Amino acid sequence: MKIAVLSLAHPHAFEYIAALKQHSEVELVATDPDGVDSDAQPRGARLAKSLGIPYLDTYEDVWAWHPDAVIVCAENVRHRDLVVRAAEERVHVLCEKPLATTIDDAAAILAAAQRSGVILMTALPVRFSTAYTQLRDAVQRGELGDIVSVNATNCGSIPTARSWFTDPALSGGGAVTDHVVHAADLIADLLRESPANVYAVANDIPGRHEGLVETAGLISLRYPSGVIASIDCSWSRPAGSADVGDLVTLSVVGTSGAAEVLPFASIIEGWSDGGPITYSYGESLDERLISTFVEAIAHRDHTAQPDGRAGFDGVALIDAAYRSVATRVSSELRTLPT
Repeated sequence: MKIAVLSLAHPHAFEYIAALKQHSEVELVATDPDGVDSDAQPRGARLAKSLGIPYLDTYEDVWAWHPDAVIVCAENVRHRDLVVRAAEERVHVLCEKPLATTIDDAAAILAAAQRSGVILMTALPVRFSTAYTQLRDAVQRGELGDIVSVNATNCGSIPTARSWFTDPALSGGGAVTDHVVHAADLIADLLRESPANVYAVANDIPGRHEGLVETAGLISLRYPSGVIASIDCSWSRPAGSADVGDLVTLSVVGTSGAAEVLPFASIIEGWSDGGPITYSYGESLDERLISTFVEAIAHRDHTAQPDGRAGFDGVALIDAAYRSVATRVSSELRTLPT
């Protein structure tokens, strides 16, 4: 099985490559023609060499290599072109979140995958957390009664290792673009419905020196069933903070009980002369995501989750949140064009 990593722009590419190298049946290459060395971390051939994988100079070189699948880890605004081209080449795709930066781009990605009949998955690895899946099973068994409210957080520090995260021309936005989707995907999967209304507020106080994108946001959601939910999607932790276990949280309240999960809680925290350090001793959600993708390719399983539709739903929620921030009133989600 031949898999290419398209771009090393997103730091998640490092974890995906490490996970892919555990699959002996996978032949792996990377390309990063848009990479620059001005960031805190290297890119391009130099980074690929440090990761121990072969490097191809251009995307055209990748298509000439005839991969079975690609993992798109480029800057957010480049997702559409890369995924659509992969679909045209009849190549299966795992795309980093968010799937796209606009509704039109997300719809075009879904349409291209459908036309070509390729598998399209969205990189939403928190869905694979055992803590979350146990919570979801408990909710589906009715152990918490009727769900009343959900509160989720995804709070980190401003991502400075890659400068494009705070450049809206490449990222599409700040903390709302980067951090809403994981929490929103868990809530959507848990409730099995999309919100009817979205109200959002945002500011740039934690990163005002950057002056480019929002760095703190709070999203309020109302669902057709009556459930209300909130998502704190902020880049609110001080620069240099450790990747602590409460970055992502999900609290669910029902008529018969309540529960909270912390998918990344299995870590050891500490400090060194170089700053904060963390060591994980729990499950690797990225490994589970990659294994699911590899198995889906091997078995031509188009039902593998999280799929492209899950990615589209995340883009729709982000779009509604930005419209609410701009108008200061609640917004409805735009739906997939028919």
